[in-house]
Amino acid sequence: MIYLTVKFSSFKIFFYLCLALGIQGFSSPGNQGDAGIKEVVTSEDDAYLEGYIQALVNSHYYEFDVLVYVENGDVYLYNLPKNDLTRDSIISFVSDVPGVISVTPVEKFPEEKLAKLEERETRPQINGIWFPQQTVLYPPMIANPMATIYSAAYRIGDNVVGTKSIAVSYGDEFPIFRWRDVFRWNGAMQIGIQAGVWSVFKMGVHHDNGEISELFNTDYLVGFPLTYAANKWAFRLRVYHISSHLGDEFIVHHPEVKRVNPSMEALDLFVSWQVNKALRVYVGPGWVWHSDSTYPIKPPLYVEWGGEVRLLGQKFFYHRLYGTAFLAVYLRNWQVNGWNLDGTYMAGYEVSKLEGVGRKIRLFVNYHRGYSVGQFFKDRTSFTGFGFSWGF
Repeated sequence: MIYLTVKFSSFKIFFYLCLALGIQGFSSPGNQGDAGIKEVVTSEDDAYLEGYIQALVNSHYYEFDVLVYVENGDVYLYNLPKNDLTRDSIISFVSDVPGVISVTPVEKFPEEKLAKLEERETRPQINGIWFPQQTVLYPPMIANPMATIYSAAYRIGDNVVGTKSIAVSYGDEFPIFRWRDVFRWNGAMQIGIQAGVWSVFKMGVHHDNGEISELFNTDYLVGFPLTYAANKWAFRLRVYHISSHLGDEFIVHHPEVKRVNPSMEALDLFVSWQVNKALRVYVGPGWVWHSDSTYPIKPPLYVEWGGEVRLLGQKFFYHRLYGTAFLAVYLRNWQVNGWNLDGTYMAGYEVSKLEGVGRKIRLFVNYHRGYSVGQFFKDRTSFTGFGFSWGF
């Protein structure tokens, strides 16, 4: 009898280990394989399902200290983050686990249940976390031409750079420290470092040395964002430096162009409102408090604003990915340009590991009508682009 009990317990442990490692895989909704898995899992003891889900949540959302309790296949999530975007992502993630009947966020557990959970999930009593990597508190505004993400795009119709050009960017944000339960809203606050490089190459040129492209302009940015997120709101206060440099090849082939030094230091404050799962809007004023005398940014004020809509979200259970179509717009009004509208409009499709948060890859088409780059920042232009990007 003892032998049979040990053997049966070993089988249950082996089964859930296989499930956690993905040997069973995910099947599409309504598939016979998926129904079979759910039947097996829900017939097992709640403690095993509870441990499995807790391990998954710890693996994918380790920064948030969420606790899991299962009763008759119903899952209860305790200590969910206050940020609605991350909160909804965790609930959706757990809902897709085979064997889960329902998912309920709870603010308080019965004392005896909470004691058992805290005994199992020992947490360090700290006010924050160093170098959080799972996601950012203030997601990038993806239609922003100066968003700190990685991208490559082919552009046509630009009357400043050239009718054919290629634009690439290399940018990211490195979180340094994140504080928990900050202010009366119990949100999260984070300090980080932000850096980016944007280059534009003019295509279709023909020179005696056989070159068919030339580096037109490169912008460099380094910034220090302080971000805060609670419920549907996110804020970003940032001080940054940006400078623009004409490409060496462009200077060689256009000696008549006199190079200036568009370089500035600025401060901006953005507010983002996640209206619902589909819609996000944001706005932010800025102030250029110093610029190079060869290219003064005066008057120094600006406002940038926009929004994003995500529709037709779909889970790819076999590959454990999440995809959604999106529309985005980013508008800029700079005082130095007479408050004239500078707009970028984008449509595309993005794929991520988790719903709503984490790193993503995007395919897009965009249209820009407004101003150019670098020392041509005050020149009007327009173009259409096709490309892809990756980052948060």
